[in-house]
Amino acid sequence: MHGWRTWLKEELEKIGFEVVVPAMPSPDAPKVEEWIAAVEKAVGDADEFYLVGHSLGCPAILRYLEKTKKRAGGAVLVAGFAEKLGEDFKELDGFVEKPFEWQEIRKNCGRITAIFSDNDPYIPLSQVALFEKELSAKCVVLHKRGHFSSSEGTVKLPEALDALLEMCGC
Repeated sequence: MHGWRTWLKEELEKIGFEVVVPAMPSPDAPKVEEWIAAVEKAVGDADEFYLVGHSLGCPAILRYLEKTKKRAGGAVLVAGFAEKLGEDFKELDGFVEKPFEWQEIRKNCGRITAIFSDNDPYIPLSQVALFEKELSAKCVVLHKRGHFSSSEGTVKLPEALDALLEMCGC
């Protein structure tokens, strides 16, 4: 873990949050069921929890929220997607090819904030309208942040921290 995720973890721990960052299995050949299981394990038996995902972690969180019997306090989805990304990313299709159960996701999650960049080379801005419509998400589009990687200069993401603090009323 590096970049803004490390920064966010440290900021949340400073104010008393317990932060669990799961190592997602098989990142080079991801399988949706394995990633859902990793999210489920990270949540564990927590009664109150919030979810943060980046890129492929976002549809994994959405799939978790479809099937869980728990209710998340909220979710922050950074550079997320819920539709196929094209021929270059066919290995990710398993996460999004089955239609999402949007009603279940909304039922199992409090507020959702989705953060996008206007120059993300992988995630089209069409996802903004989809997340607003289907998730009633508060969508934020940042200028020239790419895919929110440290190699592109994103080492802090205060918008994610602010969204989480707003969700929990902190």
